Amino acid sequence: MSFRKRLDKVLGHTLVFIMAVMVVNVLWQVFSRYVLAEPSSFTDELARFLMIWIGVLGAAYVAGRNGHVAINVLARRANTHNQKRLKRFVRVAIVLFCLFAMVIGGLRLVYVTYVLEQYSPALGLPLAVVYLVIPISGLLIIYYKTADMLTD
Repeated sequence: MSFRKRLDKVLGHTLVFIMAVMVVNVLWQVFSRYVLAEPSSFTDELARFLMIWIGVLGAAYVAGRNGHVAINVLARRANTHNQKRLKRFVRVAIVLFCLFAMVIGGLRLVYVTYVLEQYSPALGLPLAVVYLVIPISGLLIIYYKTADMLTD
């Protein structure tokens, strides 16, 4: 099995696990609020953080599967040579965005929140851990798009 397929599998299982934890968390929130009449203090915050991880890691997973939303009006009207050039341009633009915004910017965000010792109020979790998903996802997208450029 190739590295990419293993990565897809691990990432997919990670997303399923995070989603399962979020479902259990929200069920506990509903149960504690309506049955026990004493809402849990951490479930709202945990659900928010898990949703961030699902959204950002899910974007990397979808980018790896080439299932992201695309506007292909120009590509459909272009000839085969220009379609390849346009596809290469889009991939390079994605890699550059991920490098500068997600990896470099994300690492700066993680660093700043770590240095300032910012913690979430209910869980007491360092916000740097929550934001760490941004550079991780950026690196994954860069890997996927670079691998796509090398195989086409």
